[in-house]
Amino acid sequence: MFETFLTEVLKLAPRQIWGVEQQLYHLTQIFTSFSPKKIVASILAFLELFGLTLLDMPTTPRGQELDLTGYSIVFEDEFNGDSLNTDVWEYRGNGPRRGGFNAESQVRVEDGNMIISGDYQTDGTYGEGWYTGMVKLRERYCKGYFEIRCKVNAGSGYWSAFWIQADSPYTASVSKGGVGGAEIDIFESMSYDNKLGKDAVCQTIHCAGVDGVQEGFQSERLGDFYGNNIYTEYNTYGLEWTDTEYIFYINGVETRRSSFGNGVSEVPEDVIVSLEIPDEAKLALLDKDTYHTEYVIDYVRIYQK
Repeated sequence: MFETFLTEVLKLAPRQIWGVEQQLYHLTQIFTSFSPKKIVASILAFLELFGLTLLDMPTTPRGQELDLTGYSIVFEDEFNGDSLNTDVWEYRGNGPRRGGFNAESQVRVEDGNMIISGDYQTDGTYGEGWYTGMVKLRERYCKGYFEIRCKVNAGSGYWSAFWIQADSPYTASVSKGGVGGAEIDIFESMSYDNKLGKDAVCQTIHCAGVDGVQEGFQSERLGDFYGNNIYTEYNTYGLEWTDTEYIFYINGVETRRSSFGNGVSEVPEDVIVSLEIPDEAKLALLDKDTYHTEYVIDYVRIYQK
């Protein structure tokens, strides 16, 4: 009855309903805790979650700390060379992409980082226009813990992303509600122009065929969560993909967990790092002569049991 009231009367999104549930939890902590520190923390959490419920504001990660007991590292690239290791990585989606182009020239390795840049070029690989880059691992992975350490790009328009994608996750007959494959956005940095939530990233799951629906695809935006000075400092963003759910992390602290869809993906998926380019309308707002943005990646790691 209560959830029906939240969804049908107040028209709250799932992430806001989660916020209400968390508010109730912290409210009980305020009145039952005997620790002043815990009471203060619960009050702050309650107020922040109230902002999520009322204004759809970002929240601070407050879940469990990451525990990799039982996991072993199966892939690691710290980008210590002077070029991308194409034995393990490949360029993805070269050519037209939204309002511009993906090109290999936008990806470089230097000073222990992989750097993907976005800017306007008069003599680019595919002609004049806006450019960016995208790479994926050659090997696909099914389940485990996936983590990136990075500084997201500053500036309007373009946004940084670390995500996992199966073949045809937006087709109901293939995705089967996510069991046959999904897109899992471990993070996307789309809040640069949001003055009240600038240092936040969003985390989302996309799949098709949820509950038998055959048209279109279904998504669950888990929420927007704060990092630490994400444009100037390295932060880690992670996903634990288990047999039963997806658990998201920022800097080793759980943000949300979800089993959205008909179950977690059971197929190997691509691991993708990209600097995403906007559509033409948003690109038209950028200065072709001065705009330049960079997504700086310190490492990518994958663990499995």
